[in-house]
Amino acid sequence: MSDNTMFYDVVIVGAGPSGLSAAIRLRQMAIASGKGLRVCILEKGSEVGAHILSGAVLEPRALDELIPDWQEKGAPVTTKVTKDRFQFLTRRHSIRLPTPPTMNNHNNYIISLSNLCRWLAAQAESLGVEIFAGFPAADILLEDGRVVGVMTGEFGRGKDGQPTATYQPGIEVRAQYTLFAEGCRGSIAEKLMKQFGLREGVQPQTYGIGIKELWEIDPAKHRQGLVSHSIGWPLDPKTYGGSFMYHMADNQVSVGFVIGLDYHNTYLDPFAEFQRFKTHPALAPVFEGGKRIGYGARALNEGGFQSIPKLTFAGGALIGCSAGFMNVPKIKGTHTAMKSGMLAAESVFDSMQRGGKGELVSYPKSLRSSWIHRELYKVRNIRPGFRHHLVNGLLNAAFETYVSRGFSPWTLHYKPDHQHLCRRAECKKIDYPKPDGKLTFDRLSSVFLSSTNHEENQPAHLTLKNASVPVEVNYKQYDGPEQRYCPAGVYEYVIEAGVPKLQINAQNCVHCKTCDIKDPTQNIVWVTPEGGGGPNYSGM
Repeated sequence: MSDNTMFYDVVIVGAGPSGLSAAIRLRQMAIASGKGLRVCILEKGSEVGAHILSGAVLEPRALDELIPDWQEKGAPVTTKVTKDRFQFLTRRHSIRLPTPPTMNNHNNYIISLSNLCRWLAAQAESLGVEIFAGFPAADILLEDGRVVGVMTGEFGRGKDGQPTATYQPGIEVRAQYTLFAEGCRGSIAEKLMKQFGLREGVQPQTYGIGIKELWEIDPAKHRQGLVSHSIGWPLDPKTYGGSFMYHMADNQVSVGFVIGLDYHNTYLDPFAEFQRFKTHPALAPVFEGGKRIGYGARALNEGGFQSIPKLTFAGGALIGCSAGFMNVPKIKGTHTAMKSGMLAAESVFDSMQRGGKGELVSYPKSLRSSWIHRELYKVRNIRPGFRHHLVNGLLNAAFETYVSRGFSPWTLHYKPDHQHLCRRAECKKIDYPKPDGKLTFDRLSSVFLSSTNHEENQPAHLTLKNASVPVEVNYKQYDGPEQRYCPAGVYEYVIEAGVPKLQINAQNCVHCKTCDIKDPTQNIVWVTPEGGGGPNYSGM
């Protein structure tokens, strides 16, 4: 055991909605029972909320359960949804459709999730939770097959003072139980799933990439409380995806686009599709005279019920989007993530009352009897129904919603997203218009708005299993799809003496995890960067 060791009763990795909710619930129970329970949260972002990105419309159900007086305590949850709009877009027209019951936002709120997490962090700290921002958990600590905490990481330095390409031990943070709340496609969560076989017997997780901008618009065009979603153009009928536009307070509009990462065409560019979407005649006027003030991107879980892994292992559990509790038809996952953190916390507290050594078996049991399970089970077949065509997906969704009401005697299956990508010879190139700098933009100016920063001399946290694969496979067979599916311009093919070479601009990375998911050979490995690096979202 190193001299740099910290001891807690519970360590939580990640200060997102699930991690913060777990910490708050733990301390609430400890205070109520007079127990001295030490809880800490490790957060890789420079501050709480720096890496938090969502649409976002909040269903306050879990927040009501966790902090019933959240309104009196000044939670940044004030803009109530006043109107729902659902549209099908063609190239020139917008067709209003009935809003599906699964997307009903009655009594919901348009929020900044990063701001909500900052507020939750303040509530947690007021209860005695210790939060360490800028401390990335780089690896798990294992003893006799049990997780006993995590190791923070830092890059080693050579004799010349320059960083080496390997991690050196940082601080050991030990605990009786460790909860992993890293968010979608967490690097340690992925390692845990392999280490303990947590994905055995369940469907593979499938994902989407969500790209978002924050705008200040002309007050005359602002409709506070309006929630608008669309499907259709600019995507082809075989590609799953759609848009959102939320009119927040203070003349701000949150606009974004989500594309399922099971898309087939190697030439599809999610960032460019989003920029093209804003040029639609029904949408472009909203932004005229406005100013873009924020940008970000993040992968999101889309697998739902059948993709949830085993949640527990000796010494800990997966919570929130590390496990994948997003309700895709509802386009929401914050309330389910928070509830999962609360249920895991209750299981931890119960176990510690009995000595704190057993596996958290009551967590998955309580989850199965909770509203999370009922909610996700009923919509389990809607997302996979869109695997082949938009029309098929809509018909299946209508059947599941209005006929079987989620109780069909079957469950549809998935295959991993990267296996869907077709080779260049099978695909048609897509002609994307050049950005105009007023309504549509390039990647680098967008990344600038995310306030992304990594120290220039740190080794790239985006690593390759085999350095020859990008050119020999990705470039030659797929025309280098990583230069398109990355929304931050991290991957770039440069030609040197007539030979292509992959250049990784890791300093641009907004930590969306798309490359780790969509790479056709799974050759890209996302590892934890130095603490504090990445985006610094504000108001997102």
